[in-house]
Amino acid sequence: MAATAYVNGSFVPMRDALVPIEDRGYQFADGIYEVCLYIDGRYWDLDGHLTRMERSLRELRMAAPMSREALQIVMAELVRRNRLKNALVYIQATRGVAPRNHAFPPPQTPPSLVMTAKRFDLDGSDAIAAKGVGVITQPDIRWGRVDIKTVSLLPNVLAKQAAREAKAAEAWLVRDGVVTEGSSSNAWIVDSDGTLITHPKGFEILGGITRETALACAADLQIKVHERPFTVNEAKSAAEAFITSATNLVTPVVSVDGAPIGDGAPGPVAMRLREAYKLRARRA
Repeated sequence: MAATAYVNGSFVPMRDALVPIEDRGYQFADGIYEVCLYIDGRYWDLDGHLTRMERSLRELRMAAPMSREALQIVMAELVRRNRLKNALVYIQATRGVAPRNHAFPPPQTPPSLVMTAKRFDLDGSDAIAAKGVGVITQPDIRWGRVDIKTVSLLPNVLAKQAAREAKAAEAWLVRDGVVTEGSSSNAWIVDSDGTLITHPKGFEILGGITRETALACAADLQIKVHERPFTVNEAKSAAEAFITSATNLVTPVVSVDGAPIGDGAPGPVAMRLREAYKLRARRA
């Protein structure tokens, strides 16, 4: 069956899913996005993702393309049409289509909204987590408001490509000597006392929704958390490390720049947290 996309009010085959050349997302990266995980008939962390989407729209002074309720109806229909049991649903909203001009278009310009749904392999994700992944470090050259989930992702793309060329799964971004986050995930380490350490929320990182659920799971498990910056050297000498995101869930990191973390295998804290995350998401 051909994949189906949603484009500005219509469900269309993916091959016909087109936007006008003067869409501001295409010409200015003037748009926001979210990625939501759908597993066995329900969304994981959906309220958090939609709340963050609404915040991103407000921060960019962009009109919402539709209400939250209408958006959820479209999402459900998109998954149904694609006949997916487990899916990643991608949502992108832009400031709309208007003659190219840096300043905002007239306020009556309708925003654009596109969505896609693609199969998510949960078993494959579990297999990757069981082995752990490697990360490399890259300079954090992103703009000053990465807390807004915009489609302006060129620095992230360059960092992710550097990771791929180094045969790593992710790039950890470094600014002023400390790790901020990954190119598409949040970064964590576990110190020798079993305390989780991750960069605090602020303009320097995107406040991950999976990150927030992982924090809640850590509280349930009575695992101590210290939200503070950490250095690359701290990471390399940590007992464990891991990343979190909607697509990675909680995935152990077993090396940084080729240096093994701990014994070079997924650590017990990260794996325990991953299972707790999956259990909590299924019950939410």
